[in-house]
Amino acid sequence: MKAKHFALLTLLLAVALLLAACPAQPVAPAAPAAAEQPAAPGVINLQLMGWASSDAENVRLQEVVDGWNAANPDIQVTLNLVPDYDTKLQTSLAGGAPPDIFYVDSFRLPDLVAAGALLPIGDQMTDVDDFYPSLREAFTVDNVFYCPPKDFATLALEYNTDLFDAAGLAYPTADWTWDDLRAAAEALTDKDAGVVGFAINPDFARWIAFLYQAGGEVTTPDFSAMTLNTPEALTAMEFYVGLVRDGFAAPASDLDSGWPGEAFGKGRAAMTMEGNWIVPYLKDQFPNLKYGITELPSGPAGKATMAFTVCYGVAANGRNTEAATKVVDYLTGPVGMKAWTDLGLAMPTRQSLREGWLTMYPELEPMLSGAEYARKWQFRPGFADVLDTINSGLQEAFGGLKTPQQVLEEAQAVGEQVLAR
Repeated sequence: MKAKHFALLTLLLAVALLLAACPAQPVAPAAPAAAEQPAAPGVINLQLMGWASSDAENVRLQEVVDGWNAANPDIQVTLNLVPDYDTKLQTSLAGGAPPDIFYVDSFRLPDLVAAGALLPIGDQMTDVDDFYPSLREAFTVDNVFYCPPKDFATLALEYNTDLFDAAGLAYPTADWTWDDLRAAAEALTDKDAGVVGFAINPDFARWIAFLYQAGGEVTTPDFSAMTLNTPEALTAMEFYVGLVRDGFAAPASDLDSGWPGEAFGKGRAAMTMEGNWIVPYLKDQFPNLKYGITELPSGPAGKATMAFTVCYGVAANGRNTEAATKVVDYLTGPVGMKAWTDLGLAMPTRQSLREGWLTMYPELEPMLSGAEYARKWQFRPGFADVLDTINSGLQEAFGGLKTPQQVLEEAQAVGEQVLAR
């Protein structure tokens, strides 16, 4: 029993390290934690724990939970959006008193599954086949669908229409290729004005889309071997790094910005690649910016993007797992999900909600369409070391201190050590 408990604590500690690998997004202020309510006779009280997002998202989720509570007096849910979410979740799981329902990022799913912290409830949801297959796959480990996707984001290409007009260039389309992207980035770069064609960071969560577009993979499908040191991966790395080394792209730090979305909003970059989180950010911070959105360009092997998604997990050792599963089914069901995603800040994971959602937000169709071919943001436990190696390697390659081949060789070696463990 002691060995098992130690293994659990070790795995949960690894979970904290993985948070650093998540794609960079603007940080919203945390909402205060909700106070626990005393249990009424015959009432099951559940806690739903997650992290705070924007004020608008926090308010809407509370409204959805309030709707459940009003219709189900026998099962009451308290929404608890906490600061320092990862540490809080670790502590509660290791201490044997987990929240009944909690957010699980797809990147972290394998660690929680390995720790025995999740109850597999995916197949108990209403109309499971209605979830996009790529999003079901994101929460499936060893053919077990653990938890239903709450919402998701995909990477797309954002472009400044004023800068394109000034350069006399046609706007990007879903038919663009890498060659089109590079040619436009070169034409739009104006060193005298301090503008580059493309804002990209030394970030594995962005480069990986180019890896898949080139036909490369990080590992074999069964995670038995690393596959980063390949011609396909080198093609993707040389293209990504080459944009920066040739002066047609730059990281946000070189553009007086905290992240590429800010550089794009300031007009320091004509294009960038971000998820749908950039839309409310630009509306709030740069309301006069004129821009468009399209799908990412195709690479030598075709189209690819990334799906960043979160599910509602139910604690394996929770006290009220049956009631918690019912709540999750409502939140991710057609009615609950529509109420949550109609705000436009998150995309529905159910295919049946696509047309109605696009009627309200037609400009976001390129992002929603990405679900059809998106790849999941997920690896096996311990992969934070690989991500750190690639991120630091990209940074050095941007500055000419390493070659793309050296970055891949180092990441391959670290990955082999991780898989051997």
